[in-house]
Amino acid sequence: MMGATSSPKVKSIYRLSFLHFALLAISLSSCAPPVPGQSDYLKGIGGSIYQPMSGGPHHPPPAIPDDVSYWDGDGVSGNPLIKINRGQQKAFFYKGGVLVGISRISSGKEDHGTPAGNYKIAEKDKDHVSSVYGVFKSKATGLTTNDNVDIRTDKIPPGQIFYNAPMPNFMRITSGGIGMHTGYLPGYAASHGCIRMPHQMSTKFFENVQLGTPVIIE
Repeated sequence: MMGATSSPKVKSIYRLSFLHFALLAISLSSCAPPVPGQSDYLKGIGGSIYQPMSGGPHHPPPAIPDDVSYWDGDGVSGNPLIKINRGQQKAFFYKGGVLVGISRISSGKEDHGTPAGNYKIAEKDKDHVSSVYGVFKSKATGLTTNDNVDIRTDKIPPGQIFYNAPMPNFMRITSGGIGMHTGYLPGYAASHGCIRMPHQMSTKFFENVQLGTPVIIE
């Protein structure tokens, strides 16, 4: 037991040990993930929260491991073509008839189905936001209270605010507003009709299409 008679050398060792412990505690707390329940849909809006990059700046990463998506089209020439297979929940990118990339997707859910047909890229908007869909967040806490809002029919509750859903790398294919863009992938068809992709794949698709690029939805 240490008392007033402890030597200066012993006191110095104890001071160094305490300092080491304090620095270790600060280091661990600075890189710890958020408390469960504090991160939610549209994490990048209304506050700075730890966010894995696979979902982009606004969306959580895919709910299941993505062992399908890849891109091998850099430096490949030829006219681009995209095929969307709703049954497989995949998008296929071709250049000159050669398959150069595949992306997991989440297309429209049953009551908001993604329509089959032959389309063309009609608009490109890297920082697009939805004009009708989004979330309600509490003004007091900044947390999401409703993550499936249609502002045309849902009234903003007291003490809450509406945030338009971000759709980075938006590639419009129908006049009704359906397109491909970065979005959350739960592992099944879940969108309001658009084709959601992992951020890294929507970026590659966006960079390699032009207005008029054919898109076939099967």
